[in-house]
Amino acid sequence: MGSVGSGKSSLLHALLGDMENFNGRVNVKGTVAYVPQQPWIFNATLRDNILFHHSYEPIKYQQVLHACNLIPDLDLLPNGDMTEIGDKGINLSGGQKQRVSLARACYADADVYLLDDPLSAVDAHVGLHLLKYVLSRSNGLLASKHAFLLHIVQKLYHSLIVLV
Repeated sequence: MGSVGSGKSSLLHALLGDMENFNGRVNVKGTVAYVPQQPWIFNATLRDNILFHHSYEPIKYQQVLHACNLIPDLDLLPNGDMTEIGDKGINLSGGQKQRVSLARACYADADVYLLDDPLSAVDAHVGLHLLKYVLSRSNGLLASKHAFLLHIVQKLYHSLIVLV
């Protein structure tokens, strides 16, 4: 939490090693998955954007699609998850891009998750779904992980760790 320009995103970039360290050290143990405030999509299928060079595991993949509320979107795409997306394919909405980025992170099965405003581009209904199935401490995909969430003011009780 914090006002606009207070350094929340900079903190995540420091944890990622993207900023020069002038004093002390930053040590993040384990693998890290990052969901940026401005999600990026590369020119490939929706599935490839989620797998991101990890092997395809059908059950895990379906769990991630459900948790990230992407299953309804598959019905709208001409070839489902095999539809080409990105600049040379189907253009996704901001909320869809955000959910693909979150799905990519969830599928990576990292030790630490850095989520920079992951609900900013989704509506309230989708946001509640993501809180319940991805971010909830009781049954979310990231329940047993270390997740650092930034800029989620509503429903903070669902989050694992909130940085103030």
